[in-house]
Amino acid sequence: MASTVLVVTALEDVTADRVIAALNEREVPVVRVDPADIGSGLAFGARIGAGAPAWSGRLVTGSREVELGEVAAVYYRRPTPYAARYQHLPAQQRDFATAEARHGLGGVLNHLHGARYVNHPGAVTAADFKPAQLQTAAQLGLAIPPTLITNDVEAARKFAAEHGPVIYKTFRGLPRDEDGRTGAIWTQRVDADTFDDSLAVTVHLFQAEIPKTGDVRVTVVGRRIFAQQIAAPDGALDWRRGDWDQLLHAPITVPAPVEAALHNYLAEFSLVFGCFDFALTGDGDAAQDWVFIECNPNGQWGWLPDAGDITTAFADILSTSTEGGGAR
Repeated sequence: MASTVLVVTALEDVTADRVIAALNEREVPVVRVDPADIGSGLAFGARIGAGAPAWSGRLVTGSREVELGEVAAVYYRRPTPYAARYQHLPAQQRDFATAEARHGLGGVLNHLHGARYVNHPGAVTAADFKPAQLQTAAQLGLAIPPTLITNDVEAARKFAAEHGPVIYKTFRGLPRDEDGRTGAIWTQRVDADTFDDSLAVTVHLFQAEIPKTGDVRVTVVGRRIFAQQIAAPDGALDWRRGDWDQLLHAPITVPAPVEAALHNYLAEFSLVFGCFDFALTGDGDAAQDWVFIECNPNGQWGWLPDAGDITTAFADILSTSTEGGGAR
């Protein structure tokens, strides 16, 4: 029987460290791998044939090795992009090697027969598009902000006139600059008087600003739900932009209709886990007080006060898979 948990992530990942430590305490075999280490730090050979219709072979890191058929569960976290492995190569060679590694090694790791994925990278990709998130949430009965996605200045002005005040948010974070530094564009209020033809260059997401009484982060792991109301001391529109150590947290109960919608949302995207953000418009007792903002299908949770309980929930799901608890 397959018994190993494969943790796919970068070396410096304290969230994965928590889960690995919990699995070690349970004496569950764990192998951690970053696919971008392919080369001297990672070697593998995968075989398949008519008589053996599932991938078999061995994955060898600098310190561990595992038979592919022994993998019962895959905890897919945040591996280093393959492109980082080949930055030293000329552009054509770099793009070729990156694509071959992604489709070859990635193709094998993403299709291990019988393994349960938390979450499968294909599901994460599909669930990472905000237009899909908003549409799915609305179809499941969750309240969402009036939203416009556009590159048309007149459409943006009309939306602002109908729904102002409006906020702007990005679809993705800022990529690294030429020096390798990262930045962020936080959710922010925008003035329609500043809209001009430069909006046509790319796509923008505008939403009606929700007159919120608070923010909530809901972490769902399998059937377990962990919810924390979050407040920034300075009352910032986007609580992520300040010092996270200064954030105020308080547990909050999720109304039953919202809880049911969250489980249905994960099922819709074939996810086991997700981090949901909501804006509250009341005290939070009624479902209509909860306005869906987004779901990160591979979100961070190690900073939350209930991180210990969330770690246990992850360890429960992954270790159950090693005991024959089912695959994706």
